Amino acid sequence: MLTKKFFKTKDEAEITFEFQRDDIEKIELVADFNDWQPLAMKFNKTQKVFKTKVRLPKNETFQFRYLINDNEWENDYKADQYLPNDFGSDNSIVVTV
Repeated sequence: MLTKKFFKTKDEAEITFEFQRDDIEKIELVADFNDWQPLAMKFNKTQKVFKTKVRLPKNETFQFRYLINDNEWENDYKADQYLPNDFGSDNSIVVTV
């Protein structure tokens, strides 16, 4: 799930990426805004959800996916859009408009 927070005085948005599933030990956010390098997501025990926050430039579009337990790829079911990738599946899209 995506949550967006826009700042009036900055040309950026804070995006919170969340993913919840019972069988996850480890999850990473992999995206074009960080050159597709895995970014570990932290588990929030109270909400029982993995989360990470990233600040991104406003008025742009970014592709991302979640890497679960080092071997399973998932999209965000609340992504703004989806775009086919070179591996025969789709990437999730977040738009910062």
